[in-house]
Amino acid sequence: MANHKSSIKRIRQSEARRLRNRYYAKTARNAVRRLRNMTDKAQAAEAYIKVSSMLDRLAGKKVISKNKASNLKSKLARRINKLAA
Repeated sequence: MANHKSSIKRIRQSEARRLRNRYYAKTARNAVRRLRNMTDKAQAAEAYIKVSSMLDRLAGKKVISKNKASNLKSKLARRINKLAA
């Protein structure tokens, strides 16, 4: 166990951040999964805007890497464009 007050606080903070990051990453994965399963192009395009924004926000907070966010957005955009109108 840690001996210094600062290291005890650091442990508390890192655990809280870890749980928060896990929650947001899982929420984003579920949003991407739902978007992939959509078949209506208009509905998917509307959802893509929200998911894209969410991925950018997570990349900015370093919950996921910016390359992963870019790759996901690119693949989702290509998938939406392939959907029949």
